[in-house]
Amino acid sequence: MDVLRPTLIRIGGRVYRKNLVQEQAYQHEEEEDDFCAGPGDCSDEPCDAFVVEETEKGFQCRVEVPSPLYKYIIGKKGETKKKLETETRTSISIPKPGVEGQIVITGQHRSGVISARTRIDVLLDSFRKKQPFTHFLSFALNQPAIQEKFLQFKEEVLEKCSKDHGVSSSLFQNPAKLHLTLGTLVLLNEQEIQKACDLLQQCKEDFVDQIAGGKPLTVEVAGVEYMNDDPAMMDVLYAKVRMKDGSDRLQVIADQLVERFVASGLMLKEWDRVKLHATVMNTLFRKDPSAEERSNTMTGKSSFKERESFNGRNILKLFENFYFGEVQLDSVRLSQRFSSDASGYYATSGQLTFS
Repeated sequence: MDVLRPTLIRIGGRVYRKNLVQEQAYQHEEEEDDFCAGPGDCSDEPCDAFVVEETEKGFQCRVEVPSPLYKYIIGKKGETKKKLETETRTSISIPKPGVEGQIVITGQHRSGVISARTRIDVLLDSFRKKQPFTHFLSFALNQPAIQEKFLQFKEEVLEKCSKDHGVSSSLFQNPAKLHLTLGTLVLLNEQEIQKACDLLQQCKEDFVDQIAGGKPLTVEVAGVEYMNDDPAMMDVLYAKVRMKDGSDRLQVIADQLVERFVASGLMLKEWDRVKLHATVMNTLFRKDPSAEERSNTMTGKSSFKERESFNGRNILKLFENFYFGEVQLDSVRLSQRFSSDASGYYATSGQLTFS
């Protein structure tokens, strides 16, 4: 790293300098990055991003942290916590593993408490980005008529293209889980799930009802396209969607929802526009039928290792305009990864309805 041009990180409207410190890595984890605020030391800056309370013994600050992230503040054998306490001259109290609560920072000097809090925020932001996603916003496309046409598509592809390299029944999506993904989220406790549910309802009031007009959106699922640039080496084949009335209302709702969730800190920004697509074939399913495709993101640990492509040239030629049917979209769901409800679709943690 060029010490004269260090990496800068933006968190909560503030800019921090990232200093790499080689430390002993956690088991099964990458080496920890150590950070300090910049430019200048954070202790010299006014704190307007969080509350620091004055107490009889000094100063105190509380941090809401999901329990799965405690270990990153503690570190191996408590080394990270000790380092933070020593360098900031504070005491850091962390709830017991698995118990949801607040991390409490106390110290005799306000500047030390602010410094500890800032460094904890940067550490948490770094390690949160390495967590695999737990939920995603979705439109369900598993209505019976769509499932029936999808199974017809699968049957015909296997009948006409099964001799093509890599094409097999294991590549196909579970018809009960056909969906459009808007974006992925890392929600690590019930409080964060509730925050996402509340934001969905706020979006309904702020703009979705006006755009949708209080009625379901009529969408056609028709035609197939592939993700990468070589049809002979496909990873993902997806069905395209379009509004039956020719409008862009579905795209506008998707883009504005993602924009709002990104602004809240619940979702990472990936692209300027949501790529609306319904995965029908995916090489991830070959080894793990329960796998869910990331929405163009590599957040967390990758599932793309040793991924064998398939030759989809003939599929494109024969099924380029395959018509999967018409569907009424009446809700956006906060769907839980690796789950199923009674219908076979992903379990729903919350939803926004159009009517």
